[in-house]
Amino acid sequence: MARIVAGVTSSHVPAIGAAIDNHRTSEPYWQRVFEGFERSKEWIAKVKPDVCIVVYNDHASAFSVEMIPTFALGTAAEFPIADEGWGPRPVPVVKGHPQLAAHIAQSVILDEFDLTLCNKMEVDHGLTVPLNLMFGTPKEWPCPVIPLAVNVVMFPPPTGNRCFNLGRAIKKAVESYPEDLKVVVFGTGGMSHQISGQRAGLINSKFDHAFLDNLTRNPQKLVRMDHLEYMREAGAEGVEMVMWLIMRGALEDKVDEVYRFYTVPASNTAVGHIILENRSKGGRKAAARKPAAKSRKSAPKLKRAAARQKIQRIRS
Repeated sequence: MARIVAGVTSSHVPAIGAAIDNHRTSEPYWQRVFEGFERSKEWIAKVKPDVCIVVYNDHASAFSVEMIPTFALGTAAEFPIADEGWGPRPVPVVKGHPQLAAHIAQSVILDEFDLTLCNKMEVDHGLTVPLNLMFGTPKEWPCPVIPLAVNVVMFPPPTGNRCFNLGRAIKKAVESYPEDLKVVVFGTGGMSHQISGQRAGLINSKFDHAFLDNLTRNPQKLVRMDHLEYMREAGAEGVEMVMWLIMRGALEDKVDEVYRFYTVPASNTAVGHIILENRSKGGRKAAARKPAAKSRKSAPKLKRAAARQKIQRIRS
């Protein structure tokens, strides 16, 4: 059985890609950004995912204002790198996993999430920059990638609640796939930033840190947040963070925060990053291996704790 073992969030600032491509990562302005991902690269090298599902938004590369799917799943065997105006980025072609992608599509659509299926799609910095930050600059990406493009560019974007529930549907789909695969889900974009208008350059670190806190411990609070609150608190482009909720919905309710990094600015954006691991890691397999005797041994302790709570309630 395939299982999702962890989730990763990352900003996908295009200037980060330019710094990598032009060998400027050690410059004082960029050094802190890239140092913040060194531990992350070590972590993912140990995890060795078999597949990554990368949730991102297209920047008029695969789609345009003439056609904007809300959710578009890449089902191709490979995804060329888009030319965003200055030639394709010098990064490896992204190899897909058509079998798992097709399985996810079938499961999710039968769960009544309408996806656009893309058997041909170019991918841009929204996907490649997070791959760079986590994997460095290899000759080939170390595992297949399934792109999931989300419309957060043109109104109306999907709600946080819809995104979280899509993550739940993806979790169900992955866990019903028969091959033994370790899957890591990326939620990308954000954090607070606005690139035009009277509030251009806005960064709200207080909001960003609270968002990271709730992403780990109380995602339901984020699920209830509406578009206007994202725009008011995090800028016009802050709504990109609804994509992080797809990642969070794909994980278990209780997760372990392995690592967090935050810095400002990178270009005109707050860079946020977090790694969350499912506590079971192996999903249902890990739960099945738990010795039954250990559960029986803890039963008396649970009864005593319940009794103490009852006494406290009576006293109060």
